[in-house]
Amino acid sequence: MYLGIDLGTSSVKAMLIDDRQTVIGSASSKEVTTHRPHAGWSEQDPADWIRATEEAIAGLKAAHPEAFASVSGIGLSGHMHGATLIDAEDKVLRPCIMWNDTRSHREAAALDADPRFRAITGNIVFPGFTAPKLAWVKANEPDVFGKVRKVLLPKDYLRLWLTGEHLSEMSDSAGTSWLDTGARRWSQALLAATDLDESQMPGLVEGTAVAGRLRGEIAARWGLAAGIVVAGGAGDNAASACGMGTVREGAAFVSLGTSGVLFAANGRYLPNPESAVHAFCHALPDTWHQMGVILSATDALNWHSRVTGASAASLTGELGDTLKAPSGVTFLPYLSGERTPHNDAAIRGVFAGLAHESDRVVLTQAVLEGVSFALRDSLEALKAAGTELTRVTAIGGGSRSRYWLASIATALDLPVDLPADGDFGAAFGAARLALIAATGANPADVLTPPATAETIEPVRAHSAAYEEAYQRYRRLYPAVKAAMG
Repeated sequence: MYLGIDLGTSSVKAMLIDDRQTVIGSASSKEVTTHRPHAGWSEQDPADWIRATEEAIAGLKAAHPEAFASVSGIGLSGHMHGATLIDAEDKVLRPCIMWNDTRSHREAAALDADPRFRAITGNIVFPGFTAPKLAWVKANEPDVFGKVRKVLLPKDYLRLWLTGEHLSEMSDSAGTSWLDTGARRWSQALLAATDLDESQMPGLVEGTAVAGRLRGEIAARWGLAAGIVVAGGAGDNAASACGMGTVREGAAFVSLGTSGVLFAANGRYLPNPESAVHAFCHALPDTWHQMGVILSATDALNWHSRVTGASAASLTGELGDTLKAPSGVTFLPYLSGERTPHNDAAIRGVFAGLAHESDRVVLTQAVLEGVSFALRDSLEALKAAGTELTRVTAIGGGSRSRYWLASIATALDLPVDLPADGDFGAAFGAARLALIAATGANPADVLTPPATAETIEPVRAHSAAYEEAYQRYRRLYPAVKAAMG
């Protein structure tokens, strides 16, 4: 048996699979609290991650005690970019600054102005990345900065707790702005630019490799053998790609989670930072990937739900099953700023084109279209970075809405595949990586794609109207930016 642990933004999920990759069961924790003490800030207490992991493991063990006792490998996945700062005694120095925290936008701009960062990492220095967060800590919390002995990514803090090791892997580390992404190693020059050195970074392995073994204390508490292999694992998007089998060049998925991702696997390193596409290492050796990332996907719908007092499911249900032509109301989903293609932490969302007849259904339609058009922006950025897609597979909570999938298919002008029933997300990908690390199996034999249950085709009758609406959407960003000063 193999255990995948996915540290999500809102909860921890644990999944158990067998040697044939059949999902035996899964369990999730209660919600992990995100604290927002100031505008643009987003923090979590790493102690809550441990509590949530214990909850998820307890639920999984209670439901499948015999299978759980046979675990022989553990894989980790987690939200990326978080700055988890550790002192010389492995104590947490401050709350983790999360991926969607934008306080360090000035520091990010200053680092990005140094041409070495884009040249070595292949990426813009985004405010959500880890390096500018440390620059912010140095400027604003110098006492904390002076005590930093290790900077760990969130899932790697869980690894420290599980194994006692300070280790990470390539896919997650590529989102720090300190990794030489092509060479797959830390850049001493970029670390020095933020007054850090390699001794303050975790050691690096590939996601398929052994990266520690389960400590005896935790093994005894969970009823497992001590010394169980813990795989390198992956950042959440690369782990989802492993779960989906999106590891071969040309394979792609669209993820509708809290954030939105258009992910394409690459057989070689293809950086193009000017497009605001993320060019990261994949979880497999000698493999890379590109991502267009939007900060608010289902988060935009959930915001709309809170404002209207109706559940997200009821809001999308009011639209029916048949895709409508755009109404003329446009929504920019920049509730937390935006990454691809704008790299703009200060921009905020708007509704435009409102009229007396713009009821709740029209606003819901505009929210879904706005996210679809943001993903179209990512598709155009991928094209500029040298990647052409012929189809995508949909994952994430938002993919339960057929209306939304039809909107995305039409906006992208690409077929959207739905996988056969099953959970192929980050926890499954982490469990697959555990299997590879524990057994030495060939990744190509393990990381296969699921069968396609259904394909959502673009609605050709609305193609012209969608293209017109997308061009209107594109014109709004510079106008809103100018108006916001």
